[in-house]
Amino acid sequence: MRHALTAIMAAVSFSSIATAQTADAPVAAAPPAQSAIGAEIAKDMDGLMALYRDLHANPELSEKEVNTAAKLAKRLKAMKYDVTEKVGGTGVVAVMKNGSGPVLLIRADMDGLPVVEQTGLEFASKVRTKTPEGVETGVMHACGHDTHMTAFIQTAKLMAARKSDWKGTLVMILQPAEEVGRGARLMLEDGLYTRFPRPTHAIAFHDAANLEAGKIGYTPGYALANVDSVDIVVRGVGGHGAYPQTTRDPIVLGSRIVGSLQTLVSREQEPQDPAVVTVGSFQAGAKHNIIPDEAKLLLTIRSYSDETREKLIKGIERIARGEAIAAGIPDNRMPVVSVKDEFTPSTFNPPEFAEQMAGVLKAHFADDRVVNTPAVMGGEDFGRFYRADKSINSFIFWVGGVPADKMAAAAAGQATLPSLHSPFWAPQADKVIASASEAMTVLALDILKEK
Repeated sequence: MRHALTAIMAAVSFSSIATAQTADAPVAAAPPAQSAIGAEIAKDMDGLMALYRDLHANPELSEKEVNTAAKLAKRLKAMKYDVTEKVGGTGVVAVMKNGSGPVLLIRADMDGLPVVEQTGLEFASKVRTKTPEGVETGVMHACGHDTHMTAFIQTAKLMAARKSDWKGTLVMILQPAEEVGRGARLMLEDGLYTRFPRPTHAIAFHDAANLEAGKIGYTPGYALANVDSVDIVVRGVGGHGAYPQTTRDPIVLGSRIVGSLQTLVSREQEPQDPAVVTVGSFQAGAKHNIIPDEAKLLLTIRSYSDETREKLIKGIERIARGEAIAAGIPDNRMPVVSVKDEFTPSTFNPPEFAEQMAGVLKAHFADDRVVNTPAVMGGEDFGRFYRADKSINSFIFWVGGVPADKMAAAAAGQATLPSLHSPFWAPQADKVIASASEAMTVLALDILKEK
C-alpha cells in the first residue's frame, strides 16, 4: 500500500470499527454455512497456501517483479487465458472472452517492500537486494500483496471453471510498482485500454491490518488519498558554529519552514476536508561545530480532491519562499521545492456502485462480515484505472487479516497490532485468501451475469 498505508491503523479506531459493524445493518436471510464457491476454495486451500508461502518467501521490489510475473503468467496460461506479459514493464494481462457483455478488470499488485522481515514465520523472506538508490536491504511482502496475488489466481481459476454462469470479458491484470505509485500509470501508458478490451467495471481488494480476519470492509466515495512526495532543499550560507553571524543557517530556516507548514492544515484547510502535511525527514550537517550550506526536508502530502492537492503544494512553495525571505536569504539561494514523480491519485469508489457491490456481498456472506469503513489517508494507485475513464464502475474493498484473538486483545488494550508495512505484519493468510477470492468471484459473477 503506497507510502505507509500504516495510516490505516490510526484512521480507524477499534470503537469506530465496532460502530461500523453494527450501525443500521440491514436484516438479511442467513446464507448457507458454506457456499459452493467457499467449498471449492476450501478444497484448493493446501495448494493456495503453498503458492502464498512461495510468493511470501520470494518477494521482489517495484519494477523488478520478473520471477513473480513469470510464475503467475504460467498459471494463467494453463487456465486458458490469453496472456500478455511485460505490459508496463513487468505487468501481466490475461484476457478471457466469453460472449458479449460487460468487460471486467480484476487487479492484483505484485511488488514487495524494502523491509527486513521480523515475523518469525518458517517461510519468512530472507531476500536481500539493493534499492535503486544503492541501499542494501531486505525485501518483504509487508503490505500483503502475496495474499492479493494468491486470491487473484484462485479467482481466475473459479471464473474459468464457471464460464457457463457468466457472459462478457474478463481482463485479469497483475500490476507492478504499486508501492512507488507508478505501476498503474505504466500499464495505462503501455496501452492497457487500447491494446486490450476497455473495462466497463474494475474491482480489487486490499488486506487490512485493522479488521478481523475474514471481515470485509467497503467505503463509498473517496476510499484512499492522493499521495505526493515533496522535497525541499533549504539553501543557506555555511560557516563555523562559533561565528553564526557570518552565516545564513539552513537548519534554523528549515526548522521555521517545518513549523509554518503546520498551519497549512490547521489554519488554511477546511476542517471537514481532511489533509496531511508530514515532514518525515530533516537532513542537515555533519559535525557539531559546522553550520552547513544546505538542509533537506522530505515531506509526504495527503489529500482527497485535486483542488486540495494543488492548494497544499502551492502553500508549501509559498511558505518555503516566505520564510527564506524573512531569514534574509538572497534570491539566488531561495529554497528549491520539487514534487517527485511518485504521485498516487486518490481512489474513489462511485457511491452508487459501491453500495450495489456491498449489497451483493452482504447477501452472500453472513450479515456481520461486511462492514462500512471510513476513508483513510493511505494511498493506492488502483484509483488510476477509474481516473483514466470515469465511466468505469470501480470498486476496491478491504479484507481483514488480524486473527480474532489478537483483535480482541488489542481492543481490550492488552496488545498492539502491527500495521501494514511493519516488519511484523503477518496476516491470517488462509482467511484473507479464502474471503477475498470468494468475494471477488461473487462480485465478478454478479457484474457479468446474463441479463
